[in-house]
Amino acid sequence: MLPDSAGDAPLAGLTRAGDGAGASSRRSEVQPAPLPFYRKLCYAIGGAPYQMTGNALGFFLQIFLLDVVQLEPFHSSLILFLGRAWDAVTDPAVGFLVSKSPRRKLGKLIPWIVFSTPFGVVFYCMVWFTPSDTMPVSLKFLWYLAMYCFFQTSMSCYHVPYSSLTMFLGGNQRDRDSATAYRMGVEVFSTLVGSGIQGQIVGRYHASMMESCSVLNGTLYNSTSPGLTDTSENTRRAYVIASVVLGSLYCMACLILFLGVKEQPGPLSPLGKAQLPFFHSLRIILGHQPYVWLLCGFLFMSLAFQITQGIFAFFCTHAAGLAGRFQHLVLIMLVVASLSIPFWQWFLVRFGKKPAVFVGLSLIIPALIVITLVSHNFLVFVFMVVLAGCSMAVLYLLPWSMLPDAVDDFRLKNPDCLNLEAFFYSFYVFFNKFAGGLSLGISTMSLHFAGYRAGDCTHNPSVILTLRILMAPVPITLLLIAMAIFCFYPIDEERRKQMRVEMEEAGHWAKNENPG
Repeated sequence: MLPDSAGDAPLAGLTRAGDGAGASSRRSEVQPAPLPFYRKLCYAIGGAPYQMTGNALGFFLQIFLLDVVQLEPFHSSLILFLGRAWDAVTDPAVGFLVSKSPRRKLGKLIPWIVFSTPFGVVFYCMVWFTPSDTMPVSLKFLWYLAMYCFFQTSMSCYHVPYSSLTMFLGGNQRDRDSATAYRMGVEVFSTLVGSGIQGQIVGRYHASMMESCSVLNGTLYNSTSPGLTDTSENTRRAYVIASVVLGSLYCMACLILFLGVKEQPGPLSPLGKAQLPFFHSLRIILGHQPYVWLLCGFLFMSLAFQITQGIFAFFCTHAAGLAGRFQHLVLIMLVVASLSIPFWQWFLVRFGKKPAVFVGLSLIIPALIVITLVSHNFLVFVFMVVLAGCSMAVLYLLPWSMLPDAVDDFRLKNPDCLNLEAFFYSFYVFFNKFAGGLSLGISTMSLHFAGYRAGDCTHNPSVILTLRILMAPVPITLLLIAMAIFCFYPIDEERRKQMRVEMEEAGHWAKNENPG
């Protein structure tokens, strides 16, 4: 069951704190209609495309560029890093444009979501399309860089207004918290769907390519190798089929969101334009100390997980001897992550958010160590990815649960700075995507310097050693840095209780500022 409140909205939990007689009388003055279940569900389904496509790219794009397209690691790293860096920059820019856009007949946010969807689907399919082998390497590089950047821009135009839509669903704060909980559940499930569909469609073709390599006794495969020509073409076709399937689900999710959700302004969320200039807003937000500590901790935590995610399929294929089974391991990991979220929600409520961070991040450390030391043992890998899945659930839940606390603290200390929630969330996503681009760039450039050659069936020992280093020592070091940063994060459970009291004493100042 989904928790009634996921803590993914600013001022989360204040309605519970004010459930006394005074709070009831204040709420009776402006009592919004309750948020119906179908609207919560439709809103939650609208979050599926971002996680579905993002995780498919995270798990499979690197091995696709290196093993299927046969780009050199240097070109692959440039595509992945520049694409993710471009994606990170577009989020704040799109957030600013959305905040300045006028309200139209369909609303202020919905038009951005609807009109960006066709472009997102087309560019997503083009990312997985393989040009002719006769195309020069430079043109292949430009093709994938352009398609990747165009897709990320389209997704920013979808996801930034979608994230802001929480405040315009209608209902009260508890309704919005509940809708956010449904969104969290659907997004985690969509990671399972995206990676599962992609893995099941393309995984067996990667296994066939490795079997053909064994038959050819480790020779270099290319268009003239008779044993691999058909297998390579089938693998490329499988990636296109998987992209079309996920693109269809992308369209269906957008359609459900469009039909089931209508924007509704409220006293805490007017549909007006932001008043502060972009750089002034940025300076104020990044001057808030708890938010900066949270951003830094989240950056290192996300960087560790995304390095592991990006190299996992490649590691299983070339270092662990599990070329035909890595897709099953990815599926198990994501199922466990989905099932673990209710437990971690209970844990953070019972013991606090900072202890949940330390315990959750610690679980993946022994799993990574064992994975790098064991090979050709599927059962051991299953147990280790179960631990990794439990830890991955913390990455999904805790950052979005801790961010509203930093926003609450900011609003208490800066009562005159209104309507900046979208900027908090957009820069949070910015750092997450920056970590993704950096992780992919680090891994592929490391393979380049290790001497990886695209198309080789077997690799020299330095490449295998590099894969093992990227799989355990590097992410473990980053996780330890993240945990050290979270030690200095100032908002603990005592501070959270104090903030709730201060918000009550403020007399719901936001309603007084926006009485309509």
